[in-house]
Amino acid sequence: MRLFAAVLPPQEAVEELAARATDLRSLPGAEALRWTERSGWHFTLAFYGEVEEEVLPGLSARLARAAGRAAPFPLALHGGGRFGDRALWAGASGDLAALRLLAGRAEAAGRRAGVPGAPGDAGRSYRPHLTLARSGRRATDLRPYAEALGSFEGRAWEVRALSLVRSRLPASGVAGERPRYETVVHWELSR
Repeated sequence: MRLFAAVLPPQEAVEELAARATDLRSLPGAEALRWTERSGWHFTLAFYGEVEEEVLPGLSARLARAAGRAAPFPLALHGGGRFGDRALWAGASGDLAALRLLAGRAEAAGRRAGVPGAPGDAGRSYRPHLTLARSGRRATDLRPYAEALGSFEGRAWEVRALSLVRSRLPASGVAGERPRYETVVHWELSR
């Protein structure tokens, strides 16, 4: 299974961001971008890639411990940016230190569970982001989109759970098909 640990925004936050994304989709060149589906919006904490079924119990136990060591914390969708001309994203505000700590614990859970290719924390700095769109076959200047997101400020919510999410990549070869995401399990933050 292709898995990652994530924080999932509540429906109210998704709706606020969706309204801004609708505005962005009216900008010149927006039709050349591959827009992500609302149902897949998330903050990835740690990407594990392909995980064998026999590794799942150990990974789950370690993620449950990570969630048990974290207290709920405030977060909001805020601003945005881009990774070059490859991806457009919405950012976050709130207790980013708590989010980074949770991301570090999720990464460590993968390493300790023996997930091949689980990321290390060797100097890597976690940048919270929620991907909104990716460039298509031709490069699109994402600066106007990132600038339009700059003033976006969603309402704060309380992060209460750590989720393990399965990513199902498109297999049909149909143009425009998007990955599908399903929550495998989630753990309440309970410290």
